[in-house]
Amino acid sequence: MKITIITVCYNAEKTIERTIQSVLNQDYQNIEYIIVDGLSKDSTMEIVLKYSNRIARIFSEHDLGMYDAINKGIKSSTGNIIGILNADDFFSNNYVISKIANKFKSNIKLDAIYGDVTFIDESDKIKRRYSSSIWKPNRFIFGLMPAHPTFYCKKNLFYDLGFYKLNFKIAADFELLIRFFKKNKLNYLYIPESLVNMKLGGKSTSGLKSTILLNKEILYACKINNLKTNFFMIYLKYVYKIFEYIQK
Repeated sequence: MKITIITVCYNAEKTIERTIQSVLNQDYQNIEYIIVDGLSKDSTMEIVLKYSNRIARIFSEHDLGMYDAINKGIKSSTGNIIGILNADDFFSNNYVISKIANKFKSNIKLDAIYGDVTFIDESDKIKRRYSSSIWKPNRFIFGLMPAHPTFYCKKNLFYDLGFYKLNFKIAADFELLIRFFKKNKLNYLYIPESLVNMKLGGKSTSGLKSTILLNKEILYACKINNLKTNFFMIYLKYVYKIFEYIQK
């Protein structure tokens, strides 16, 4: 079973090397690694090219944003299973992909897998942990979803159910997961452990402005997928986040 991991990046010279090494250090052998760069202006590509002999495909060209870059990576992939690892994230250990592969191999009806994510700051200090155990498909209406950095699914699902929608700036992952899990009722499995360490400060965690935009897009994602909710229900998820900080 070939597993494709896609990293999209733009001006990620401070973090991209650890992300790459996190993939290359996995003990699972049949990994196809694809990096899609949006014409970085810093030394990102110099770092990427140091590992070119171990990366299946490298793109460095203009794109229409992060989700366009992800779609480009998916369409160029040849793996059975697809996962996304952002340029400032890294795997929690060297056995994540072998564990995911074994789960898919042991259940041919399985469509998707997800787990937990650990949020860290610039000094790698743990700030909070997000447990996907709280999520069920009916909780999309509260703005809750399984941790997208830990989401792995069969490649054919993108062709059957659609790719990431480019009219979203920050929540196309939320919309795609509604479409996959809620509308099409995928057969999924939750792995109850942290699979990815995620650096705070990305598009969805970088301040009040991004939070407001995120929740507007979440509301819209629910609407176009015929889920009834409202801003009050969506903002209730921040009550749970308080407990994430307490329990970290």
